[in-house]
Amino acid sequence: MANGWAPDGAVQDQIEDSLKDAVAAARASMPHGEGLAECEICSEPIPEGRRRALPGVRTCVTCQSGREKRPVFSTINRRGSKDSQLR
Repeated sequence: MANGWAPDGAVQDQIEDSLKDAVAAARASMPHGEGLAECEICSEPIPEGRRRALPGVRTCVTCQSGREKRPVFSTINRRGSKDSQLR
């Protein structure tokens, strides 16, 4: 059941669009291109196993973990309420 003037299934469409955006963002953030033997941040050697598992990797596990702890904010607001628009 949709709310207001929204068609049936509008909520599910929003959920699917959000998932598609999240998958696209995850794929875009994956390493690609030529990898490095040493971390580009701390210059520590990147283990061979990590380089084989993630072709194109450019950071060691420690530096990558630090990068992933930073908050990431979405630029698309698909919620229809006024309160979510004001945040």
